[in-house]
Amino acid sequence: MNFILKSVSFIFHPIIMPLLAVIFYFSKSPRYLPFEVISAKVTSLFILTILLPILSYFLLKTIGRTQTIYLKTTKERIIPLIINAVIILLILRRVLPIHQIPELYFFFIGTLISTLTCLVLAFANFKASIHMIAISGVFMFAFALSVHFSININGSLALMAIITGAIATSRLHLKAHTPIELLFGFCIGFIPQIILLNYWV
Repeated sequence: MNFILKSVSFIFHPIIMPLLAVIFYFSKSPRYLPFEVISAKVTSLFILTILLPILSYFLLKTIGRTQTIYLKTTKERIIPLIINAVIILLILRRVLPIHQIPELYFFFIGTLISTLTCLVLAFANFKASIHMIAISGVFMFAFALSVHFSININGSLALMAIITGAIATSRLHLKAHTPIELLFGFCIGFIPQIILLNYWV
């Protein structure tokens, strides 16, 4: 059981969540987009949201600014969160401008708000769960897509609910977070996506 719960935290690491949301959008959206455009967007986002943060992590670890990929202390979180915020701004500016795919644009706006909120809390020495921030943001975005496009994705939403519960259980079991830190993380990821629904749903 310990191995399974550790695997949940690793497999559903926050670093992969934005790309999963984008892939989910392209797989469910009825809007036609050329394959070349989808491929270019996904490739760009893979580089910016996965490869670049991983390289940044190894650089920070080399110079002694972080110890593990899970960023266990608030002090370790500050620089990675700043880097992540800059990456999201770059995505909004160059990869997903509002006039191309507004749904994804506002998803990343919500992600940026969540990241900055988590950063402010890190400065205040409060460690909100980044795992919960990531999964709750994607969960809310998926739910909004089902409403926006009037599509039935109940199976996908049920699976995401199960994954959300598994992640919360994993973080508690590993003593990575307290229940209040998980709750704050869930709200920080969920609420910005709800607020932004007014702009695209």
